[in-house]
Amino acid sequence: MPPPRQRPPFVADERTQLVGWLDLQRAIVHYKCEGLPDGDARRVVLPTSPLMTVAGLVSHLRWTEHNWFEVIFLGGPAADNPLYWREPEDADMRVEDGVSLARLLEEYDRQCRRSNEIVAAHGLDETGRHPELRSAQATLRWMVIHMVEETARHAGHLDTIRETLDGRKGYY
Repeated sequence: MPPPRQRPPFVADERTQLVGWLDLQRAIVHYKCEGLPDGDARRVVLPTSPLMTVAGLVSHLRWTEHNWFEVIFLGGPAADNPLYWREPEDADMRVEDGVSLARLLEEYDRQCRRSNEIVAAHGLDETGRHPELRSAQATLRWMVIHMVEETARHAGHLDTIRETLDGRKGYY
């Protein structure tokens, strides 16, 4: 189940606010997908960016969460993450036939819960552990802020794609 679409408290500790803003953006991703048929989730609306579909963006966000928190921060293996595939390009946005939007959203939720567990278990000043990736020099704080930015940017893409697909609009 996605987190509720609510802003974090006005007064709270840093971790609560950072994760709260990230959870809000994650919830907006779900909101932009509500009621969308699978066929529309795969429909290309930007001919010059054929992988920029609702399904492609949800897949990308799932793998980006995995990449930053499990691979770069914890130092886990990169081999199972399509962000590291060189062929085909943008493999993280490619969705296999038969994979529903509901399944993609479930996988995204599961990954977001795992990411939140990692953030809760570590200090914000800790740096990543992956020995081969320069981005592992970043602190967990930096990674959470980056994920707020990454998720919000793609929520904006989803907003535009959804309006193009069926006219649905909304503040969030």
